[in-house]
Parts: sequence; structure tokens; C-alpha cells
Amino acid sequence: MTKRLFDDEARRYDALLVLSFGGPEAPEDVMPFLDNVLRGRDLPAAVKARAAERYARVGGVSPINAHTRAFVEALQTCLRESGLQLPVYWGNRNWKPMLADTLQRMTADGVRDAVAFVTSSFSSYSGCRQYREDLHRASAAVEAAPRIDKLRQHWNHPGFVEAVADRVRAAFDEAGAGAALLFTAHSLPLAMAACADYQAQLREACGLVANHIGVDGWRLAYQSASGGRQPWLEPTVEAALRRLRDDGHDRVVVAPIGFVCDHMEVLDLDVETRQYAADLGMEMTRAATVGTHPAYVGMVRDLVVERCSASPRRPSLGVAGPMPDFCPARCCLSGTPGPTLPALCGAE
Repeated sequence: MTKRLFDDEARRYDALLVLSFGGPEAPEDVMPFLDNVLRGRDLPAAVKARAAERYARVGGVSPINAHTRAFVEALQTCLRESGLQLPVYWGNRNWKPMLADTLQRMTADGVRDAVAFVTSSFSSYSGCRQYREDLHRASAAVEAAPRIDKLRQHWNHPGFVEAVADRVRAAFDEAGAGAALLFTAHSLPLAMAACADYQAQLREACGLVANHIGVDGWRLAYQSASGGRQPWLEPTVEAALRRLRDDGHDRVVVAPIGFVCDHMEVLDLDVETRQYAADLGMEMTRAATVGTHPAYVGMVRDLVVERCSASPRRPSLGVAGPMPDFCPARCCLSGTPGPTLPALCGAE
């Protein structure tokens, strides 16, 4: 039987699960972490070597786990202060705490029904369906694992837009009026991007943020393409900066709208992209990621309340409308040949 895309029943949950990408927290973590990230991907060995060098330059520690830990703590506080006695658990795709281990702990703690928040705002295979596949695989490995629902994608939720806008506004306060605005997000292989609304969502979200702070002009660029044998989304950040320089801009605010917290890709902006801009004669100011911004944390609380309510109001901005509670059949496919893997939280 096919489910509806929106869940109008009042649900009761025992816990909230935060599901993230994960990152190494010590030099000895780097290679096994990269093995997890790159498993099953047809990439040259040089790609892994370059990735390892990036982590070595920062001592083998990605900031993502520390930032996610702070977000989980802020979320737990927000829920408690709102009168929601809902414990928050945290599991990662690629590094400790691993999702299967977290589900095992939740089961041992007596959790039977959980709702999951994925720390990826936009729809793509790597940002949506792959996490649903992770949930299916991890649940199958744990006896009597909790039943899990997933909170809807939040790229056009008012709380997300407000949080990004506040971060961008603060960057403009530092850079000064007249700076150009360049949004960035992770690049995707073109075949993967063709299976999701990733680009359209990003463009609408950028417009919503720019409108919120009263900026007329902006550009969107893609970063961190992994190479390989297939084309990726463009323009690159470097190409966008060159275009801005050629158009007469000598200052730019770079806003990583595609990343909700700092991790290696954001560090790349702080180091490599900043240097590239300087070489072009441009002064770059990087907007902070949303992180623990109160509007973003409060948005997650509101999404939980929404899912616990019968026929709830689902706030959204722009023209796309609210994202569904159950992912549609065949949403966010990988773009690669072969059968799809089983996934939780879908309408199929």
C-alpha cells in the first residue's frame, strides 16, 4: 500500500535521532574514515591521497563532529526548555558515533519510536536518499530496532532562511556595503543532480536569503567536486570569483548555504578560497554556517512538534511549498546504473 506524502496523524516519539556525515577527530581516524566515505565509489586512488593530505594539513581533525556535538547539546536544551522530554541521540554515516551503534544504544535504552533529523538541507542522493538507505541498513543490523520517521527537508523553512540570512548579514556588516554575494554548495555529479531538485532548491533558497537581507544581486557556485570520470555541477567557486573580479568587484561575501556546520569543505573556503580571492586582488569575508543559531535549532523543535500534531500547519517560504514527510518513490536516485537499495521513510 502506498503512503501519502504528508503525515497528518499525531505521532508519539520516544527519542529524536540526529543523523550526520561524521568526520575524523584524530590523525589515526583519517584513513579508515576515508575508506568509509569512498567505499563503492569509482574514483582514482589519487582522490583519496589528496583528501588525506587535506586532513593532514589540519592535524587530522575535521570540525564537523565538534560542531554537531554542540548542535545536539543546543537542541537538547531547546527541547527541554520547550517542555519536550525527548532525548536526543546522534549517529553518523562515516565516523563515530556510527549510526548502527547509536541504534543499538537506543534499543537498549527502550526507544521504540524515533524521529530522525538529517543535517542536510537540500534534496540529493547524498543528502537525502543515502541517509534513508543508511537508516534501513543500520536498522536491519539491530534486533528490535526502533521504528523511525524522518523530518522533512528544511531548505525553505522560515527558521533555516532566517538563520542563514542572519549569518550573511553579519558578514556584510564586516565586509561593508557594496560587497558581492556568492553562495556555495557541494558540487554533485551531473547524473546525480539530474535525479533531484538540488539545483532548483539551492537557487530558490539563495533568493529567499538575499531578499531577506535586501541584497539584489547574488551568484551560486559549487565546490569540492571529487573528480573521477564524470562531469560535475558548475560553476566552480574559482570560476565565479574570476567572473566577479572581471565585473569590477574587489570585495565578496562567501556564504556556504549548502553546509549547516563547519567541516572540511568550509575550511577549504577559509584557506584555499580566501587565498585564491586574494591572488585575484579581492577581499573575501566568509559568512558563518548556521550551526547553533537559535532560529535553526528552534526550527528542528518546530518540525518535531509538527510531526507530533494532527493535520499540522507546515510553514515554508517561496513557491515550492513544504517538502513531504514521506519521500516520494524513486526520489533522489544516485544517477548510477543498477537497482536501488532499500530505504526507510519513503512513500514506496
